[in-house]
Amino acid sequence: GALQVFYTSLNSPSQLSGWKSDSGDPCGESWKGIICEGSSVVAIQVSGMGLTGTLGYLLSDLFNLKTLDLSDNTIHDSIPYQLPPNLTTLNLAKNNLTGNLPYSISLMTSLIYLNVSQNSLSQPIGDILANLQAVSLMDLSFNNFVGDLPNSFSSMSNLSSLYLQNNELTGSINVLAGLPLTNLNIANNHFTGWIPWEFKSIPNLISDGNSFDNGPAPPPPPYTSPPPGISHDKHNRTRGDGSDSQGSHSGQEKKLKVGPIIGIVVGSIVVLSCAMLALVFCFRRFSKDKQEDERSSRDFLGALSLGKDKEVQDPRVKSTATTTDLKPLPAEILMGERGYGKPGSVKRTSSPITATSYTIASLQTATNSFSQECLVGEGSLGRVYRAEFPNEKILAVKKIDSAALSLQEDDHFVEAVSNMSRLRHPNIVTLVGYSTEHGQRILVYECIGNGNLHDMLHFGDDSGKSLPWNARVKVALGTARALDSRPRAEQSLVRWATPQLHDIDALSRMVDPALDGMYPAKSLSRFADIIALCVQPEPEFRPPVSEVVQALIRLMQRASVVKRRSNEESAFPYKLSDYEAIEMSF
Repeated sequence: GALQVFYTSLNSPSQLSGWKSDSGDPCGESWKGIICEGSSVVAIQVSGMGLTGTLGYLLSDLFNLKTLDLSDNTIHDSIPYQLPPNLTTLNLAKNNLTGNLPYSISLMTSLIYLNVSQNSLSQPIGDILANLQAVSLMDLSFNNFVGDLPNSFSSMSNLSSLYLQNNELTGSINVLAGLPLTNLNIANNHFTGWIPWEFKSIPNLISDGNSFDNGPAPPPPPYTSPPPGISHDKHNRTRGDGSDSQGSHSGQEKKLKVGPIIGIVVGSIVVLSCAMLALVFCFRRFSKDKQEDERSSRDFLGALSLGKDKEVQDPRVKSTATTTDLKPLPAEILMGERGYGKPGSVKRTSSPITATSYTIASLQTATNSFSQECLVGEGSLGRVYRAEFPNEKILAVKKIDSAALSLQEDDHFVEAVSNMSRLRHPNIVTLVGYSTEHGQRILVYECIGNGNLHDMLHFGDDSGKSLPWNARVKVALGTARALDSRPRAEQSLVRWATPQLHDIDALSRMVDPALDGMYPAKSLSRFADIIALCVQPEPEFRPPVSEVVQALIRLMQRASVVKRRSNEESAFPYKLSDYEAIEMSF
């Protein structure tokens, strides 16, 4: 059950007396920190018990849970995507949690108290607060949240206490102006602009440590009543003395002199001229922006395509290549909401999108709320889930982590989707859908259900059958074609590398960038000398493998001797690293 998984993920702490990892009745056996109503668990209160581990992945199964208080422990890792949906109190303060606020918080319509302060949460808050209209206290203080405040803050109509101090938040705070706040702490961020006039009514306001403009905010423009004869004219006409009123008005018109008329005409000409210049400027700017958007879109398309996935494919997944029956979103809401950043900064695309636009609700249903059981892979851009739709279609849903995208890439997300949706190639998985609802960035692909090539070659499938010969030849052919598509100078690794083995600058470019320069240049040169001997064109000049082994051993032994000597000498106040020791040996 969910509590058993939760207990195991906390490393089965002895402090939780009565808890069991395999079975047991939490209500009948009085598990520590568990409060029940009948046979239903309604509260977990284990604050300050020195708990470690993570939050697990089955908390969403606790449908009757109202209070979850895990504060003042040392729980680490990210807040799981799945949380109890009917919580009224969620307290995760004073832990070691990382990542961002999960989207599942936006579905907790009964939530009243939310406290995730004093953790290491980062990334933008996300536009996930629109449905939290019952929340009266929210504490996000002492974290590393960045970006502007989301517009959905304005929907929190019952929010009376908000604590955002000691983060890295930026932009304006005007979105908070209409809230019924009595306690507001926004100190030590990077907010700018004016402090709204409405904040004068907040009894407890702390706003120091920001970059607000000096002085009070400028007052709103005064109300100007409409001119006579426009909004009230129809009332005058219905009265009995309407003819006198009109006659007086006509007399006033006749009193207009030539000077004011000339002024009006000249002013109109000036305004029209400015408007024409503005149109010309905007047209030129639009053309330039469009070119930049196209370039940015191409760059972002590469970023999305090159995210390396660490596949953990489920062999039970069947391959399919069709979309669902869901209707696309209307054009006016095609872009959805920004998950973070400035409102409206996501750029619209002028190109058609052939992929289906999914709703978040439909994707949650298909992936069981992005549950761990549906997880089939994880890469540099996010996680991939197996999605089963009502029409028996099975697709792969890639939920992109907002931290994996730069602001520019996020701005051009839909443009990239438009380009990817038109790609058709036997070696490229087809993009069949996407979603930008609620600031999310989600891609939906055909589901490739045969697992990865390594497992098929070495382990076979569930039935014990290995990959047949013809399929293996086909794999070899595909690999050869991939090599053949490379620039001709790089098709032969030996011919490509040999001229560079004696050029120290070229050698540094050949080294794995992941080493980040953490190696001695002289040692690299010695290693290249060994390689150069091994790739001699005449066989008689190539050393036997035994000599290569001895050369590498000598290289390692010399490094070990120098390292030991350097650690024994008092002249060195610190212990040398391996690569420093090797550097000194030459």
